[in-house]
Amino acid sequence: MSETARLGLPLVQAAQAQKHVTVNGAFERIDALAQLVLQSRGVVTPPLAAGEGEVYAVPAGAVNGWAGHADRLAVWLNGGWDFLDPQAGWRAWIADEGVVALFDGVDWIGGAEAVSPGGAAFRHRIVETDHAVAPGAASTTAALIPAGSLVYGVTGRVLSDLGGTAASFRIGIGGLSDDRYGSGIGTQAGAWFRGLTSSPLAYYADTALTLTGEGGEVGGGAVRIAVHLAELTLPRA
Repeated sequence: MSETARLGLPLVQAAQAQKHVTVNGAFERIDALAQLVLQSRGVVTPPLAAGEGEVYAVPAGAVNGWAGHADRLAVWLNGGWDFLDPQAGWRAWIADEGVVALFDGVDWIGGAEAVSPGGAAFRHRIVETDHAVAPGAASTTAALIPAGSLVYGVTGRVLSDLGGTAASFRIGIGGLSDDRYGSGIGTQAGAWFRGLTSSPLAYYADTALTLTGEGGEVGGGAVRIAVHLAELTLPRA
């Protein structure tokens, strides 16, 4: 056997010359795979200027130096790409998505806490945005809550003063429950809120959040909003 079974580390052979080359190669692979960080799982064209030890999950349709290596890990080592096979159960931080993903032997599943043999997953994730508040009585975000999700709660922080005549604001679902995730929230930078649902609340359509001024209108500013949710994904066909 010339490599280890799980990580594919090169082994020193009996009476081998220049043993340091093999040992250093093993160290380089360990350094790349321990506390695994994937720069991306969606890039199909190898970057021209990868950093030493950077790792990418190669997607289907990859070209150039990654062609023929779909579903493998591409590691930039010593000026070239080294390819390794991920093992079921590995976890990695996906840098360009800001999410932890679990490899189930077929796919990298972001936010997965449990995965069935057929690929169905129970996923936790956070949808976050910096919302530019429109002046007026209320300001509505883009659709932050995805259809088919279970929302545990919404948190946020005022990034810049909202101004206007409102003494405070509330946040929720406009026209339904506009204070579901908080009320009496300060309008000055640094104010924060943490709105919990008493039990995870199901949303069946993409849904926006609405900020409503209390005692007046908001004048602008920005609020960072994070929706904490779970999703049930389908098994593979």
